[in-house]
Amino acid sequence: MSFTIAIIGRPNVGKSTLFNRLAGKKLAIIDDKPGVTRDWREAQGHLLDMPVTILDTAGLEEAFDDSIEGRMRRQTEEALSRADAVLFMIDGREGLTPADEHFAGWLRRQKKPVVLAVNKCENENAAASGMGEAYALGFGDPVPISSAHGHGIEDLYHAFEPHFPETEEENDDDESIVPDFDVDAIEGDENFDFAELELKDDSDKPIKIAIVGRPNVGKSTLLNSLLQDNRVMTGPEAGITRDAIAVDWEFNDKKIRLVDTAGMRKKAKVNEKIERMSVEDSLRAIRLSQVVIVVIDANMIMEKQDLQIADHILEEGRAMIIAVNKWDTIEDKKEALDELNYKLETSLAQVRNVPTVTISALNGRNLGILMQTVLDTYELWNKRVPTGKMNRWLSARESQHPAPLFEGRPNRLKYITQINVRPPTFSLWLSKPSELPGSYKRYLSNALREDFDLEGVPIRLLLRTSKNPYGNKKK
Repeated sequence: MSFTIAIIGRPNVGKSTLFNRLAGKKLAIIDDKPGVTRDWREAQGHLLDMPVTILDTAGLEEAFDDSIEGRMRRQTEEALSRADAVLFMIDGREGLTPADEHFAGWLRRQKKPVVLAVNKCENENAAASGMGEAYALGFGDPVPISSAHGHGIEDLYHAFEPHFPETEEENDDDESIVPDFDVDAIEGDENFDFAELELKDDSDKPIKIAIVGRPNVGKSTLLNSLLQDNRVMTGPEAGITRDAIAVDWEFNDKKIRLVDTAGMRKKAKVNEKIERMSVEDSLRAIRLSQVVIVVIDANMIMEKQDLQIADHILEEGRAMIIAVNKWDTIEDKKEALDELNYKLETSLAQVRNVPTVTISALNGRNLGILMQTVLDTYELWNKRVPTGKMNRWLSARESQHPAPLFEGRPNRLKYITQINVRPPTFSLWLSKPSELPGSYKRYLSNALREDFDLEGVPIRLLLRTSKNPYGNKKK
């Protein structure tokens, strides 16, 4: 089991910067404004050659009520309970503050190993003043570091080394490697069956699910209800969530990675730098996900911003489920469903029959149905159709409705195959791809969905032409 370190300190001492450096990725949002981090987040990282689990926490505040600061403190306490050791950070430039002394006394009562780090020690003068005061906290020799510049990581390793668990050598099985192939090199080979390619088995990897939507529609409440734990902060205030928080979970023996994201408002209303970074983090979560749950408010069915979010998800090729939250507050449910179906049919016509589930995240209603719908849609998103079956289908469809003529000559549809999944992607070879009308391409796409049971997921149809072996030769 990995050694877990919680990074703790008052606001704006550089905890998230160090978290990103140890994780080797820009995961946490960083800004000079104090209090950017609110929920604790977890990532795998390294202290030199030692793999560790690192927990980034909100800045410690002396608040014990139900305010945002009080809820942030409770989140930090929860992270501390899961840690094997604590990295307590203070600001070397500002020196020791009464808040640092207060929280140092609190940490001493937690009965966990504590390493004191003095951050922002880029030069000797800052290090000398900050280090001298840090000894007064009673945590032994402080470690001067600069999380922004990566200084002092080796010293942190040696400070935590006495607390590392004894490790046993493990022989990890090598992952199977699937050889790459060049689509363009074999596109003229009509006997090649893309559907028979051996795909890498990733059944042991978690399904990545992002929970997105406008602010205050219940995304964080949904995550907590699924986990049956107060994992992330919730409340009546809009915009509480800032970072995209990933949590590993299991549903029906399936490994799941749930990602709670910040609410996305209309672009014109996003003025603050922190909110802009939060939205970028949410868009990144969509791009890295496999299935996206779009949470909408049942009292404001599919507003313009909901439709824009959904359209972006489909453009990214992700499987999508609409979760209509706060359904228990709706009196005329039939009218609300009719309005939802109408808006989906008219505004998201590029994907028919997007799965929708009515839920109440606060009361835990229909969450099992929601997750089963997620798994079913994920399977559909991974569907593969044999090439022989597809070409028989293409011949039948072309005979029913031939492609329009080009300059009086047939634009013959020659060959079709599925070249990828996630989303299902098809290549169609024909005489003149550039002259095929968009209406006929939509006809083929809709027929693919209807005949191969691909309703509710985005598909891609690529048009290609066979290479002419005599095209570049002189007459």
